[in-house]
Amino acid sequence: MTHLRKVQRTPTGTFFVCLPRAWSEGNGLKKAKIVALDESSDGKLFIDPKYNDDPAPRTTTLSVGPYLSREIVSHYLLGSDIIRIEAKERIDFDVRNVVKATVGSLIGLEIVEENYSQIVLQCLLEPSGVPPEKLLRRKYAIVAGMHRDAVTSFVDADSQLAKSVIARDEENNRLYFLLVRILRTTIQNSRLGEKLGLTSIDCLDYRLAASIVETMGDACVHLASKTLELKNVRPSEDLRKLMTDLQTVCYDAHEQALKAFVNKDIASAENVRQMRKKVEALSAGIEEMASDQSLEVMPQTLAATGFLKQIYEYSVDLADLVV
Repeated sequence: MTHLRKVQRTPTGTFFVCLPRAWSEGNGLKKAKIVALDESSDGKLFIDPKYNDDPAPRTTTLSVGPYLSREIVSHYLLGSDIIRIEAKERIDFDVRNVVKATVGSLIGLEIVEENYSQIVLQCLLEPSGVPPEKLLRRKYAIVAGMHRDAVTSFVDADSQLAKSVIARDEENNRLYFLLVRILRTTIQNSRLGEKLGLTSIDCLDYRLAASIVETMGDACVHLASKTLELKNVRPSEDLRKLMTDLQTVCYDAHEQALKAFVNKDIASAENVRQMRKKVEALSAGIEEMASDQSLEVMPQTLAATGFLKQIYEYSVDLADLVV
């Protein structure tokens, strides 16, 4: 609701406006109460009546149902501090297992209370202690390792290394959920944004960057799955060399893209775009050589090359956030 007030001025030159009575009483304002005024980049002033108050934990109550796991994840991402799961009767064993598996996939969320008809979850992580840049760098480090090992597993037909790549995606997902939670909480809490040095626009950019890195991780998983389809049959030596060369270029691309994003470095972002011709030339060479391979290798090679090209395109998307 918009309230319109005339600006008034004291004899000494101070400007003031009256606050709406209902709003003031609803927020417990009294004489001499301190409120905080925050100025946005476009000149707006925001009044925080609870500047010195500890924020009340955000609590959500859920009922047992077929989509309980997704509801828990949803409210975790929305910043709920306490999630209560209640049932009219006893919560059965299968539901408890679903809750425990979901909790295990979300960093900081723990079961703090449990009885026959209720499970209470609480996020014990302090958002101000986990800067988004640090989380994004950690998430990227996992995906970069997945990328390198996914290609190595393919050219060496190493199924054990491929399975390791696929398993690491779980930690990648956990960090993604945590990063989204912190960014959403920051947007809703201007004080937290001040502590972390982030504006709403910064949060939006980090959210997009996290999504791009997450998609890179998914491409690495798909690439590793192609190794499993090889069934220990290795590509030819020449093909292995070309794929390794393509992996090197793509790896350099997303490494520079992350550097460009974090440092707002336009030169590094442009370097990522300039790698396209090299990526296309190597891809074309692999596709031509793959046509001479056996049917046990050719389709997997073409698919793996496609996933590497996708990773490069995601790197361009990440670099474009700088502009």
